[in-house]
Amino acid sequence: MNDRDLQARAHDIDATLRVGKAGIDAVVDELSDQLADRDLVKVKFLRAARGGTTTEELAADLADRVNADLVETRGHTAVFHR
Repeated sequence: MNDRDLQARAHDIDATLRVGKAGIDAVVDELSDQLADRDLVKVKFLRAARGGTTTEELAADLADRVNADLVETRGHTAVFHR
């Protein structure tokens, strides 16, 4: 399935995980578990998590940690696929 198809599917799903002031370390295991259950997971990055960095940088780091593909970032939300 290509990125365009994944983006279209992701449009209709809700964010099931939120990254807050504890940062991405706190959600690595949960995201990994959710990706094991379903192939697409949408994650919202709250203002407290972003600090001095961008959503794109945080999402790329999180994707590397859970060995997933970053499908897209839009605003402060990212979509991951495994």
